[in-house]
Amino acid sequence: MNINTITPLILTYNEEPNIDRTLQKLTWAKEIIAIDSYSNDATLEILQSYSQVKIFKRKFDTHTQQWNYGLEQVKSEWILSLDADYVLTDQLIQSFNTLVAPEINGYSIPFKYCVFGKPLKGTILPPRLALFRTDSAIYIDDGHTQLLSLQGRSEQLKAYIHHDDRKSLSRWLWAQDRYMIIEAKKLLETPDRELSWGDRIRKRKIFAPFIILIYCLVFKCGILDGWQGWYYAFQRTLAELLLAIHIIEAEQRGRGE
Repeated sequence: MNINTITPLILTYNEEPNIDRTLQKLTWAKEIIAIDSYSNDATLEILQSYSQVKIFKRKFDTHTQQWNYGLEQVKSEWILSLDADYVLTDQLIQSFNTLVAPEINGYSIPFKYCVFGKPLKGTILPPRLALFRTDSAIYIDDGHTQLLSLQGRSEQLKAYIHHDDRKSLSRWLWAQDRYMIIEAKKLLETPDRELSWGDRIRKRKIFAPFIILIYCLVFKCGILDGWQGWYYAFQRTLAELLLAIHIIEAEQRGRGE
């Protein structure tokens, strides 16, 4: 694969604390497509400071619609889809030029979650299908977020993306609250037989936050990451508590109807 055939695609909305670090690792790209949801901080100014960035503005409705709009703007053979807090490692960038399998249409990339810049030993983020042929993929809805539907074969790369979100706690809570309303709706409307074992536990409300805390600290070795590991574990536990609260609220509203 020629790295010049890859176009990074990024969604942005008020990503001033993150976007510059993301773009600093994309200077190799001939063109970068940014789909902005009308940011009102310095996000647009930072994007405009990079000559290869092409900005499209679109009012946000769903992640799926936003991503698919972005796919329509890319003209290159390959797309690298990135959130605005994803930072490519040098090893990952170097690996792009070594990909030579013509029968592969997409590559999953693993993550290392960062807390204030420190990569953690283990996180609950699964690898994401992020590098794919432009004409072989489309996004579909999956709860509060989206999944990439890919035609053809895919493989997983070994090099990592760093997920390094530096936005404030209040912004994180705002986003998680919105996400968990949608996630609760998905869990309640999906039959148990169609849910993964993890989602079945989340649907039970009481146990999931405590399981996540232990999972992050013990099974993912967060306890060895110092205070950053505890921070991440508390963050994920809080997200599961928000989900449990929204499930309870939705159930009570349903009984009252």
